Amino acid sequence: MKPDAPATRRNRDAILTVLKTEFVDATSVLEIGSGTGQHAVYFGGAMPNLEWQTSDRSENHEGISLWLADKKLSNVKPPLTLDVTTTNRVSASYDAIFSANTAHIMSFSAVKKMFRLIGETLQAHGVFCLYGPFNVGGKFTSKSNEEFNQMLKRQNPEMGIRDLETLNELALENGLIVGNRYAMPANNMIVIWRQGARG
Repeated sequence: MKPDAPATRRNRDAILTVLKTEFVDATSVLEIGSGTGQHAVYFGGAMPNLEWQTSDRSENHEGISLWLADKKLSNVKPPLTLDVTTTNRVSASYDAIFSANTAHIMSFSAVKKMFRLIGETLQAHGVFCLYGPFNVGGKFTSKSNEEFNQMLKRQNPEMGIRDLETLNELALENGLIVGNRYAMPANNMIVIWRQGARG
């Protein structure tokens, strides 16, 4: 049976609206942390001009593959094995990278490694789109996000909602330029960074 994450159905249309704007010039997308694979098949189906490369840790590949087999989209590719804590390099480069609901369930050291990997993988002027909850100015943007953060910390003290300013610093350290920010439903955001031109 295919895995099902109900939240993907609640947020996918709002995310898709942004992706259609931010990925307008993209032809290849790497998704970091494809999870169940539901976002990949939905966005890939809505944007057939994009080659959408799924990826995740190996234990999630079966579920992703079930969704890919069900939808049979030629532009959505079988998952790469990618764990930001152990993957040092991605074999290909991409002009867009997408990740949803990952930064707050990783340790901060893993988030740092993810930004390094993205900086090395994005082509010149490529775009990185990160969806999820973020703090702004070191403060929670809602009471529900604060409660969610407390729940994460109870599960694992290394998890937690990240400060947007800290992520911007990591981006700059890895050659990424701060881009647009979009408010999303349920107190989430999409944050955009772009790769600077490479000499």
